[in-house]
Amino acid sequence: MKIYDLSQPLNADCSFWPFYPPFEVKYFKRKSEHGVNAQYIQTSNHMGTHLDAPRHFVTNGKTIDQLPLDWLYGEGVIVDLSDLDELDIFTPEMIEERVEVRDGDILFINTGWHKYSFLAPEGDEEKYIQRHPGPHHSICQWLIDKKIHLWGVDMISTDHPMNLPIGRFLGRGGLEHWQKVRAQCEDKFGGSDKVDELFPPEAYQLTHNALFPHDCVHVENMGGQIGAPELQNRRLTLGAFPWLFKGGEAAFCRAVAFLDE
Repeated sequence: MKIYDLSQPLNADCSFWPFYPPFEVKYFKRKSEHGVNAQYIQTSNHMGTHLDAPRHFVTNGKTIDQLPLDWLYGEGVIVDLSDLDELDIFTPEMIEERVEVRDGDILFINTGWHKYSFLAPEGDEEKYIQRHPGPHHSICQWLIDKKIHLWGVDMISTDHPMNLPIGRFLGRGGLEHWQKVRAQCEDKFGGSDKVDELFPPEAYQLTHNALFPHDCVHVENMGGQIGAPELQNRRLTLGAFPWLFKGGEAAFCRAVAFLDE
């Protein structure tokens, strides 16, 4: 069996969610002075590769420590959607055209966007955060019908930028990034009315609001070897392993694929 790391590195330069407190690390003991190296970290939970629990959006939702391990490890698929372009929409049909997704699977989606993450050789902060692809709203009911508890993406969010502050108000009073994102979507999808139809107000942060009450959780900022050709569009054993964070609404995690050789 070969083990593949599907995670992004985690440090002060890792991919982060806009306006969240950054990952900070420093030594408070050094070997030369104290006989030991020891570090202190301060951070939000939503940095690098991390798992969102229902508590992130549901007042009494499950926390990280309450997620059963058998939801976080088991059979599943990695689907290759790396042909997607900026701000593209993907659908359940596009996934099922490429791989069989069975009830109860773990589903990881390789959009190729991890190559723009901050620590990657082609890293591009604005492209990674503001112009990634995202799912059509129909993915939510499809995931529920498929009885999927865990899915993940190699992007800053499981939602399309137009269903996030990125496409609605991010940067107001500053660079007005959201206006640039909306203008690009209007050019892409055929005007303002079409954008409003594709991304209605009720779809705001859809994959978070619609899925967490059904205990369908997700991993964001995946990367590492997720694009390895031998992992694409096939059945695998997959896992996402957070620390046992009691009361946590999210947690850093290590996402992994296991492939029988």
